[in-house]
Amino acid sequence: MTDLSYVFAYAVSLTMLKVLQQCGDDFSRENIMKQAANIKDYVNPVMTLPAIKINTSPTNFHPIKAMQLMKWDRQDLGSLW
Repeated sequence: MTDLSYVFAYAVSLTMLKVLQQCGDDFSRENIMKQAANIKDYVNPVMTLPAIKINTSPTNFHPIKAMQLMKWDRQDLGSLW
């Protein structure tokens, strides 16, 4: 496997799903943007390790502010699915 773009796309999709779940029944553009700017301690099960949390605020749209090194083995990728 040489292209992991689909893993990134899946991770982004899960984060968007979290935003849409926070919207409740109001899917207006304003509410979607408000919810995207108010993500609190979301752990994406695909792209982040459990200690890395995704947070946004109305003044800071950088969702990931921490890193953690991890040693990857080709066999580890199979466990994602």
